[in-house]
Amino acid sequence: MKKIILFGGIIIAATFGQMRGQNTLTATASPYKNAQLPTETRVKDLLSRMTLDEKVAQMQCHWESGRKGGLFNPKGEFEESRLAKTAPNGLGQVGRPSEGAGGGSVGKGLAAFETATLANQIQKYFVEKTRLGIPVMFHEESLHGNQAKDATQFPSHLALGATWNEALLGEIYTKVAEESRLRGAHEVLAPVVDLGRDPRWGRTEETLGEDPYHVSRLAVAEIKAYQGGTMVEKIPPRHVVATLKHFGVHGASEGGVNISPSFVDERTLREVFLPPFEACVRQAGALGLMPCYNELSGIPAHSNRWLLTDLLRGQWGFKGVVVSDYFAIGDLINYHKIAKDTLESAIWAVNAGVDIETPNIFSYKTLVGLVKNGRVKQAVVDTAVARILRIKFNLGLFENPYTDPEEARRVVGSAANRQVSLRAAQEAMVLLKNDNQLLPLQKGKFRKIAIVGPNANRCILGGYADQPKQVVTPLQALREKLGGDLELIYTEGCRLTDAGDWFSDSKDIKVTSHADNAPRIAEAVEKCRDADVILYFGGSNEAIFREAWAVGHYGDLTSLDLFGDQNELILKLKKLGKPMAGFVFTGSPLACVTLDTSVETLVQCWLLGQETGTAVADLILGNINPSGKLPITIPRSVGHLPDYYSYKPSARRGYAFADIAPLYPFGHGLSFTTFKYDNLKISKPQIKQGASVTVSVDVMNTGNRDGAEVVQLYIRDAVSSVTR
Repeated sequence: MKKIILFGGIIIAATFGQMRGQNTLTATASPYKNAQLPTETRVKDLLSRMTLDEKVAQMQCHWESGRKGGLFNPKGEFEESRLAKTAPNGLGQVGRPSEGAGGGSVGKGLAAFETATLANQIQKYFVEKTRLGIPVMFHEESLHGNQAKDATQFPSHLALGATWNEALLGEIYTKVAEESRLRGAHEVLAPVVDLGRDPRWGRTEETLGEDPYHVSRLAVAEIKAYQGGTMVEKIPPRHVVATLKHFGVHGASEGGVNISPSFVDERTLREVFLPPFEACVRQAGALGLMPCYNELSGIPAHSNRWLLTDLLRGQWGFKGVVVSDYFAIGDLINYHKIAKDTLESAIWAVNAGVDIETPNIFSYKTLVGLVKNGRVKQAVVDTAVARILRIKFNLGLFENPYTDPEEARRVVGSAANRQVSLRAAQEAMVLLKNDNQLLPLQKGKFRKIAIVGPNANRCILGGYADQPKQVVTPLQALREKLGGDLELIYTEGCRLTDAGDWFSDSKDIKVTSHADNAPRIAEAVEKCRDADVILYFGGSNEAIFREAWAVGHYGDLTSLDLFGDQNELILKLKKLGKPMAGFVFTGSPLACVTLDTSVETLVQCWLLGQETGTAVADLILGNINPSGKLPITIPRSVGHLPDYYSYKPSARRGYAFADIAPLYPFGHGLSFTTFKYDNLKISKPQIKQGASVTVSVDVMNTGNRDGAEVVQLYIRDAVSSVTR
């Protein structure tokens, strides 16, 4: 018998730094500066000293993003005098300082040392040059690694969902928190705890999966890692405030189109879409939250007082800060049409419970006048500002406002962090099929190996990623591990796009034409004739499937088939009669029926982070044993949607001339070894409401390799008064 490792303990229910020379403050100073006093005492004292202008400034955020006349001069150098004009009364937050003056493009921002240095320069102004010396908070994006130059890039969020490993996510996000905080960040706009229930939606890759319990368990592990523990009040050094997003129903928009309306009844809302958020608030103590862009039952989330105040704070007891999504308060005017101007949008948002407007100073700049003329109550502003100050005190910013650039340089993108990224990539891959045990490749069985496909020599990081210190493609890793022993034949086969990336507007993305791909396909077929085995690397890329954040920057799809000319290439390779394995790299599941029926082995790789190539090569060669399980269903076609597994009894009756079953179901995942389940025991045949039952099962590794298995249990009422 070989060793077995049980991952996670996840059970699914189908029904539901400091800078040297820092300033120090004495106990004889104003009460709010006395770290020995309770936080609430300090908040009350500071609030009493603030003018209305200073209070409203705390509810605002500045984001540079290459803006003219911002914090940087034409040479890209920070100038404190510019900041004094931008924030004379202080400021609540500065968004994404890692971008510097370069805006949000991959590789054009600041390295870790530079980011930390800039953060200290900006912070020095607020601490030393504003009247009350209130430190500013910096926020960054960190969905699967800090979105900043040189930061460690881990597998995409959905890929991490495929690990089903709470402990691993805890380890990953402890490192993400450390890298972010050392660069100067105090809050991260993560994690995404939306459910991925329509794979046409380009942001599906940002989710952890389709099931509320599975997502809840992993998200709670993330929050604890980010914030340094469970239900913490004081955020420890090298940890950050986590921000749940996108609160409401972001992952079930009409037509799978980003920010489109959601039509969900309250029962479904509470049983399906809200449980991950509630778990993160009640069980982990999340201190930040971001509402979604879209509307729920006709009320946009950023104006929904029932959602942001009555439910979130009243019923769940949320104690943190609600930050707007970028420009979402303005969307109340531009998209939702419920406000005629910035005055009305500010009134809607602040009364609903949005504490900070991000980014830049648009609607909330009107709050001073709105309070003075009585359209917004002073108490509403005071309540929001108190929440913001409480977070700043509990982060220790008044005592330790700076970070250490040298420590940031040492830790960010370190070899130790890259090893965790590699381990995550190894655990995220899902072996969907392995007919005839084609993988792992047996030594001596094959002489010539063909490496084919548009993603064979790419390391696709996906959305909310930047340029790490190194990346590894599958071709690079296979050449390194096999080059001396076997003949490797590489051919691109076809190309998906000639230009464009995650940041590009749609007009700038150039889809490769069939005419340009035809010679590539012909070359690939010819090169593969002499191969003993074909390894096909396809799927999608970050220019095709992504967040559709604006008109002209689209990323939601009407088709889930393999993009471009891939199916033609695959069918021609199939005619060669060679053993073939397929590897699908994509943010969201694709209905790759043609590939599935053409290969003996199929691996769902997702987007595996900077160590992509090494992880894939290790799987191919049997250096690791795949253990990933699908966190989301793989459909047969767009016409089969919705296809999530936890459907009602009256659903999925069938289609004419088509199989109703998904291509691969939620929870599916094979191994190079086999496992036997036996001796299932249930402690009680019946339980009353509020009681619990223990279920146990023996699991044995019956194969000839070490392996890891995720034990899954699915339950539902056999007969219920409400459909389940």
